[in-house]
Amino acid sequence: MSKEMSVLGKCVKGAYENREMSWLSFNKRVLDQAMDLTNPLLERCKFLSIFISNLDEFIQVRLGTLVNQSANDPTARENKTEMTAREQVDAILSTLPWCYKVSNETWKFLRTELYDRGLNILRGKDLSERQRTVALEEFQHQILPRTTPMVLDSKHPLYRFENMKVYLLVSLERKGRQMIGVASLHNSTPRLLRLTGGKKTHVILCEELLLAFADQVFPGFTIASKALVRVTRNADFEANVEDADDEYGFDFSRLIQTRVEGRTGSDVIRLESTELSEDLRNFLLKNLSIKKTHCFQISGCFDYKFMFRLGDFIDYETVSSLRYSAYRPVTPKYLAGKTDLIAEVRKKDIFLAYPYQSMDVLLHLLEQAASDSRVTSIKITIYRLADRSKIIEHLLKAAENGKEVVAVMELCARFDEENNLYNADMLRDAGCTVFYGIDDYKVHSKIISITLEDDDGISYITHIGTGNYNESTARQYTDLNIITANQEIGEDGAAFFRNLAVLNVEGEYKRLLVAPHSLKRGLMEEIDREIARGRNGLIRAKFNSLTDRDCIEKLIQASQAGCTVSLVVRGICCLVPGVPGLTENITVISIVGRFLEHSRIYSFGQEGEERVYIASADLMTRNLEKRVEIAAPVLDPDVKKRVLSILALVESDNVKARRLDSHGAYHKIQNLSSPINSQEECIRQAAAL
Repeated sequence: MSKEMSVLGKCVKGAYENREMSWLSFNKRVLDQAMDLTNPLLERCKFLSIFISNLDEFIQVRLGTLVNQSANDPTARENKTEMTAREQVDAILSTLPWCYKVSNETWKFLRTELYDRGLNILRGKDLSERQRTVALEEFQHQILPRTTPMVLDSKHPLYRFENMKVYLLVSLERKGRQMIGVASLHNSTPRLLRLTGGKKTHVILCEELLLAFADQVFPGFTIASKALVRVTRNADFEANVEDADDEYGFDFSRLIQTRVEGRTGSDVIRLESTELSEDLRNFLLKNLSIKKTHCFQISGCFDYKFMFRLGDFIDYETVSSLRYSAYRPVTPKYLAGKTDLIAEVRKKDIFLAYPYQSMDVLLHLLEQAASDSRVTSIKITIYRLADRSKIIEHLLKAAENGKEVVAVMELCARFDEENNLYNADMLRDAGCTVFYGIDDYKVHSKIISITLEDDDGISYITHIGTGNYNESTARQYTDLNIITANQEIGEDGAAFFRNLAVLNVEGEYKRLLVAPHSLKRGLMEEIDREIARGRNGLIRAKFNSLTDRDCIEKLIQASQAGCTVSLVVRGICCLVPGVPGLTENITVISIVGRFLEHSRIYSFGQEGEERVYIASADLMTRNLEKRVEIAAPVLDPDVKKRVLSILALVESDNVKARRLDSHGAYHKIQNLSSPINSQEECIRQAAAL
């Protein structure tokens, strides 16, 4: 058994894998890209940063949720591997030292490569005498003025450590008196500081300087010991409609604002530090009320976000060779130069595959709709938006031009709550109708409904997508989009927004599958149709996570009936393929590459008779039963052909794909045929479409 299996694959039971261990395995596949020499050096640095950022969010949200569950319902067991919340917490905590170990090994490897390329990332403890002299001068002029120190005593009681912020903690002595000192850097402090001298470019993390020159921060004291520390607080919170009704006068936005602000004072669920003396450790354990099992010593960095900016310290000629070749999303050739997109979509459905094709097409459509005299309303669901979003800009212009604008703004989009509150206020101030979803269901759908009225009556243009209306992620995530003038889908879209407005989650639709009422049922019925065909049955799907027990059991039934089941699951997969008698007809691959695989495709039936959907939903219980999600059938023959070609290309990937085995481990695909990197091939194909 491999080392990875012994750490991450120990929570498999039959054909089921524990969700949390499966996620940690996915994140390891992200880290693997940092050591994949087919990726340029600076891109590999980014994968290390993403690995730690992913882990940080996982600890805040998933570990936080499990800690709460362990306290509230300690005997409850999850429905696949039957682990209690406490058992899952313990499994996560026992895995974290290994995560730190492999990430630190990766960091050391990348530092060496960067050094060979002329960039020397220094550690405070390794400074030469000359470097230390230069660093001290820089510290005194640039870092010390941005430092906020405090000596803790009866008049300076312990203040709360902010979530995910690095602090200097010191044990102080003066005139026989022992005290504790804490210092932090202002948020405006740059993460990296350049040091002059030498042929190479020398940089150092500012927190390293804070640790190295602690005596400058606490003059007049003897420093007995010192360390850098970072705390992680529980980010899981409940926000339900009844609380808003009872406590905030039916204003859900006020409830969310209160919950978000409350994160700063939530319980500490992880403590990270450099080497701690016994007195500093005891101080933290006591004052943070945290157990030793939640404390971790790190030898690398707390996070690696600074690695996204390393190109700023490398000369232009060199840096271009250390990044992916430049790529700009393209506009489909048949739309080039077209200004009347409403006319174009009335002729034929428009298909866009991000990030290979540009989101500008959708933005131009919204811009046109905002001023077109035929357009009476624009309705949209919003989950995550880019900063300074053009989507908001066009909606505001539409409202200014007298259009009815309705925005269903999801305030519970994790870590985007504040941005969504801000945008909701802007829209409301402009006269738009804004509401926050329906009851206790998150609205995760990606739909825009544009209503037009002319001499021919009422018609619609509808956008259905698999990803957010976010210009930034549209350049980084693979997502599929269909813009259609199909009247039945248009009527469904209009009915969808009416149903949300009157709190109806059980609406029936002609074409759309809508969770929580009909999406899961519809997909299960499609699987049943293939089960009835036995060995002629074919199920192909691409999505991000598979956790729903009912869906897994239905896929097991399909395998047992002889159906071929081909799954591309980027992240969590709680189904284990290849288990005799259960899942031997199921294959699972995962792709982690240059772009984040994010599109959802569901295809049922053999070639020539496929029934194909794109969707906002993964096969997770939360998506299918606790969110408002949409799956739309792909009706246009040409668009269906494009969607299926993308699915086939992804299935054939033998460069970035990893195959899941019957023990819960992922392996590189051993293939003697020509290498196929599906994302690079999509880039190539997009230019020709």
